[in-house]
Amino acid sequence: MSEKNINIIGGGLAGCEAAWQAAQRGVSVVLHEMKPQRFSPAHELPGLAELVCSNSLRGISLDNAVGLLKEELRRCGSLTMEAAEATSVPAGGALAVDRQLFSAYVTAKIEDHPLIRIERTESTAIPAEGIVIIASGPLTSDALAVSLADLTGDRLYFYDAIAPIVAADSLDMTKVFAASRYGKGDGDDYLNCPLNEEEYLKFVDELNRGEKVPARDFEKVVHFEGCMPVEELASRGVETLRFGSMKPVGLTDPNTGHEAHAVIQLRAENREKTMYNLVGFQTKLTWPEQRRVFRLIPGLEGAEFVRLGSMHRNTFINSPALLDVTQQLKSDPRIFFAGQITGVEGYVESAASGFLAGMAAVNLIQELPISVPPAETALGALMHHITNADTKHFQPMNVNYGLFPELPGRIKKKERRQKLAERALVALDEWKNGINTETQRH
Repeated sequence: MSEKNINIIGGGLAGCEAAWQAAQRGVSVVLHEMKPQRFSPAHELPGLAELVCSNSLRGISLDNAVGLLKEELRRCGSLTMEAAEATSVPAGGALAVDRQLFSAYVTAKIEDHPLIRIERTESTAIPAEGIVIIASGPLTSDALAVSLADLTGDRLYFYDAIAPIVAADSLDMTKVFAASRYGKGDGDDYLNCPLNEEEYLKFVDELNRGEKVPARDFEKVVHFEGCMPVEELASRGVETLRFGSMKPVGLTDPNTGHEAHAVIQLRAENREKTMYNLVGFQTKLTWPEQRRVFRLIPGLEGAEFVRLGSMHRNTFINSPALLDVTQQLKSDPRIFFAGQITGVEGYVESAASGFLAGMAAVNLIQELPISVPPAETALGALMHHITNADTKHFQPMNVNYGLFPELPGRIKKKERRQKLAERALVALDEWKNGINTETQRH
């Protein structure tokens, strides 16, 4: 490669992690960050790696996949994890930080590194040459978004309409039945939750009564009819959902031998069918209300939500269509994407994406093979998902154990997670040893 440095656009967690990993491996980095020249609608601190939504990096237990992801990053020398541990505050079973101290810590480390130069100007276009990591985040500036739309062939999304996803092993299959409408497709394409009239009326009433998340000023948009919040539809009339996303037509409940009063369909979210999406149930209910209201659905009384619904402004690309598992753009491999713009959801996931992009970009410069973590690890499972998901239904996703390859045999849920974590950390060590061996060989 003629260019021996990496240009990184965006000084959030992904961009800073990518810059740090590249510089620690001896490669010069130019980090482009528009603050404090210009702020996004959600940012207020002048420093890098600003946490804007919460001071919590979520659970630390290996019972949760995000806890495993943090442990993997810690073992790999992540700047994000170093900063989090240095600025942590008491939060029970969660890793929480003082967000101002966290930003200051990362900013100081990046500014002090001899191989990193920060350019505090807005990037309005993608550099035409050299290796680039685009980590501009979910609130990418308008000018850069136009450039990205041109680069990706207009496969760019500016607004999230996300339905909840539930873990398959948390469903009550004595109430749920597998069937496609009118028998089309494979018989288990969809799972169906039937409601009688009383259950339906109570559900609609609770949808209408549920507490909603107010939109921030910059998120006040007119919803398209195709992605209308389910509670908005419910407010239009008690029968509206029965003629929309909850229509029972063409579905016979094997438990009764006839159509139910209403049906909620669940669509498999991955090939392994370990997770199911509530079809047509994008929502602005608060997260506690989603758990309460959606557990009124027959079969979902004990549902574990691996992703809760939301509707908010978010810029992300259709990664399964555009990116290789290395996060390189298929049409131009010198360009990498990292962070929430790839469709990973959450701060820890963004840092993980940046960590891998920084390593991969270094290998490209040094003409070494780009090694991807195995799918058994949290790092690998996350990358496999965002680059192999269904392109037609792709939406941002947090890391969760539903993304991991299944273990053989029948194992209780808590024991299963423990074994998945144990397997992941063994696979991570083997991957790291393989990288070290390959580097020494060259």
